[in-house]
Amino acid sequence: MAITTGDYLEHVSEPGERWDTIAWAYYRDPEMMDLLIKENRHLFPEEIAKIPAILPPRLTLRIPVIEQDPLDTDLLPPWKR
Repeated sequence: MAITTGDYLEHVSEPGERWDTIAWAYYRDPEMMDLLIKENRHLFPEEIAKIPAILPPRLTLRIPVIEQDPLDTDLLPPWKR
């Protein structure tokens, strides 16, 4: 599971966008869509609606910023260290 930093980006959905495509755009991992759904569950209250597979247009989503593993500088060429 990814560790979030507590910071967020905002993403406004476009027609036809799905959770997995947004996860790919921000994290390069479509399986991170679970994190996106969890962080945006407030947009779809359980008693009112299920979470749609295809997002409605112009929906503002919170995209959590996740901690990155530190870069191993030993693997970089000397001029990039």
